Amino acid sequence: MTEEAQPQEQNITRKAGRGIVWNFLTYGLSKGVVLLTTSILARLLTKEDFGLISVAIIAINYLAVVKDLGLGLALIQRRDHVEEAANTVFTINLILGITLSAAAFFFAPLFAAYFEDPAITPVLRWLGLSFAINSLGSVHVNLLVKDLAYRKKFIPDIGNTLVKGTVSIALAFAGQGVWALVFGQIAGALTATLLVWLILPWRPQLSLNLNLAKELIQYGASVTGYDVLSVFIDNLSNIVIGKVFGLAALSVFTMAYRLPEMLLIGNLWVLAAVLFPLFSSIQDRPDDLRKGFLISIRLVQIIAVPICLGLFLAADPIVRVLFGEQWLEVIPLLRILAIFALIYSVGYHAGDVYKALGRPDILLKLTVASLFIYIPALLLGAQFGLTGIVWGYLAAIVLEQIINLTVATRFVKVTLLDILREFKPSALSALAMVPTVSLTLFLTAQTNPFLQLTLVVLGGAAAYLGTLWLVEKDNLLQISRVLLSKK
Repeated sequence: MTEEAQPQEQNITRKAGRGIVWNFLTYGLSKGVVLLTTSILARLLTKEDFGLISVAIIAINYLAVVKDLGLGLALIQRRDHVEEAANTVFTINLILGITLSAAAFFFAPLFAAYFEDPAITPVLRWLGLSFAINSLGSVHVNLLVKDLAYRKKFIPDIGNTLVKGTVSIALAFAGQGVWALVFGQIAGALTATLLVWLILPWRPQLSLNLNLAKELIQYGASVTGYDVLSVFIDNLSNIVIGKVFGLAALSVFTMAYRLPEMLLIGNLWVLAAVLFPLFSSIQDRPDDLRKGFLISIRLVQIIAVPICLGLFLAADPIVRVLFGEQWLEVIPLLRILAIFALIYSVGYHAGDVYKALGRPDILLKLTVASLFIYIPALLLGAQFGLTGIVWGYLAAIVLEQIINLTVATRFVKVTLLDILREFKPSALSALAMVPTVSLTLFLTAQTNPFLQLTLVVLGGAAAYLGTLWLVEKDNLLQISRVLLSKK
């Protein structure tokens, strides 16, 4: 590497590192508020209320896959004519946002008919307004991500969460039922859009460069295809559960999935938001891409292992404290989904490397293969009830990850042994954490669930972090020096 390239690489590394810190800070605070909000709402609203919003969000998720045709990622990956491309993406996004809001209004009765509950119609129609609202600020967010400006992005993200939580709790206390969740979502979207316009001085122009649009859409086509199939797979279990077992059962599954999603799967999205633009900036340096991918595996597992093992071991006091006695059905499902989330996390960011290399088609092909895994697994699992579906989910992710990691070894130029080496710090730390948590649970079995959970968290965290410091001290110190460096 030339001397001129070294400062540039160090600057990118610092920006990426600080981006990760700010993204985790944003995510941690946001999900802390969401967890508190959910804990309160779980005691104020019924399972049917949560089931209604869950069904409506399935429809929103399906419509959302075409909300920008993958143009946001194309804009982040692009290196030339960025201003003109941004205006083109804004114009297309605005058209799509308004169209999708209208589609939600007109198709809501059909979705309600499928689940045989007319109450879904008005809920979905109101939630559909979020498409038009979010389209006004999506390019601003893309530009912040492109520049790794996560400190600025923190403001609209946390504003969205705080307003959404405050409005939802206030309306729930006022006895508004499911509408507390609906209007909380809308208020949060409006707040985020307003704030992102305030913190980023860029002002869009309604213009459409057809040549640029064609280039952007070509890149985004595979991303959109991947998103369509991913959303279908991710929501397949919800569709089956809501139709076969009813809205109350769907709310139980949603609650069980919420903690792994909030504590781990969401963290993967946080990292992806930083790693994709980082990988894009070094897309012409294969050795650096390979190293970056392996580092991402190590970092993800350092986060994933304690979260998933903690959820598995302490599922009982977690559910009792966070959701209340009326949600005890969640406990066995949470344990299975905790293991699902851990397996799901392995090699997750290979997809960001594919996209950075301009090969999102690899993700699309892998997702097509996943369809032939998930559909039979879930349909077979449904024969054994709600727990059977969750076991089907777990079996499917194991097979899917075997395929994904095999492909990653070819395109990212790593071996399975390289990947396994990155598990060392998290595995050693887990060896200290698991007996500590298990012993604490045994000794506090007759105590108050809140006290038991507090002792479990403190003991498990001390054992895990203490061991992690012993085995990763040098790397942790190096990371802190990079983040704190002002050069």
